[in-house]
Amino acid sequence: MKKGIHPENYRPVVFKDMSNGDMFLTKSTCKTTETVEFEGETYPVVKVEISSSSHPFYTGKSKLVDSAGRVDKFMSRYGKVRK
Repeated sequence: MKKGIHPENYRPVVFKDMSNGDMFLTKSTCKTTETVEFEGETYPVVKVEISSSSHPFYTGKSKLVDSAGRVDKFMSRYGKVRK
């Protein structure tokens, strides 16, 4: 890795998924004041709402939206009203 290309505050940070509690360690420059113990060490923590461990695309638990039903419902209500 080239020397001097990363910022001074590039350090290990734990990202915590708040929807399911999963945590993972990576390096980041995110500013945070909170810390958490992870694998026996104390690291700064950044709380995120969703990550790959809880996102429907990655978990395979996606919901199908019936867009054709919505269009039919709209047309039945407002499709007949024409000027």
